[in-house]
Amino acid sequence: MKKLVLGTIAAAMVATSGLAAEYTLKFSHVVSPNTPKGKAADFFEKRLEELSGGKIDVQVYPSSQLYTDGAVVKALRLNSVQMAAPSFSKFGKIVPQLALFDMPFIFKDIDHLHRVQDGEVGTALKDMVTAKGIVALDFWDNGFKQFSSSKQALINPSDAEGQKFRIMSSKVLEAQIKAVGGNPQMMPFSEVYSGLQQGVIDAAENPFSNIYTKKFHEVQKYLTVSDHGYLGYLVVMSKKFWNSLPADLQANVKQAMKEATEKEREYAKELNDTQFKAIQEYAQKTGKLEIYTLTDEQREAWRKAVSKIYPEFYSDRLIGKDLIEKTIATK
Repeated sequence: MKKLVLGTIAAAMVATSGLAAEYTLKFSHVVSPNTPKGKAADFFEKRLEELSGGKIDVQVYPSSQLYTDGAVVKALRLNSVQMAAPSFSKFGKIVPQLALFDMPFIFKDIDHLHRVQDGEVGTALKDMVTAKGIVALDFWDNGFKQFSSSKQALINPSDAEGQKFRIMSSKVLEAQIKAVGGNPQMMPFSEVYSGLQQGVIDAAENPFSNIYTKKFHEVQKYLTVSDHGYLGYLVVMSKKFWNSLPADLQANVKQAMKEATEKEREYAKELNDTQFKAIQEYAQKTGKLEIYTLTDEQREAWRKAVSKIYPEFYSDRLIGKDLIEKTIATK
């Protein structure tokens, strides 16, 4: 209904201005419209239509209405859809260097992360994706990951020893857990709640959004605010569609994306703060969850323990020494 109403309004505006849209841009994503990614996609739609003077008709399809993240990269190559924002893991086979964002404790804080994404390293990574036939536009946030456990609070690296950690399929994450004596267990995200509840796994790493929406905090005894790793998305566009646009409309796309990225980062921060507060309220109300925040000294102890894995990924076929060192050196 919303699409029909908006479409009618857009058509009326076009009729009034005497212009008809020359290009249709379908933006497919997998989350609901009220998430940071969903809200930013809607902002991008409105802004690009404004900047292009109605020449580009942007149509946002949330909640996997068109494609799943797994299928959307192929669809982009075929120009069946023109834009998407998959998680980094969906690019693993074509650009393994994006596993840089899995590197534990490599980002000092969110500002350092954004300087890396907006600087030389981020540009290099986007160029690698674009060289594979998909135009990389910008990075969008999900959030930093936090440790949780039912066995023992993860405050010092030694606390991880012997604990069974659920991880996503990632060589970096596997090496990270092994570096502190943990036992990495790859498990589908859909099975994590029952795995934690039944003790199949002891611990996990997730951003606050996953912890809160999937109620992991209700089946864990300890939560550590560690900000040790990052989850995000890469907004990409069909190369065929991009190349069909004249220079002025390409400039409009870049400008709309720049503004949408700023908004998405604001939305993501607001949501993470809100959901962390809700988790804290649950802990205070029930007394069933203990929350710890790593001190600077504790963070440094973790960084030293896990940074020994960095050289394992110096190969250019994996992440590359240059990208890792430039990330650490980014001011």
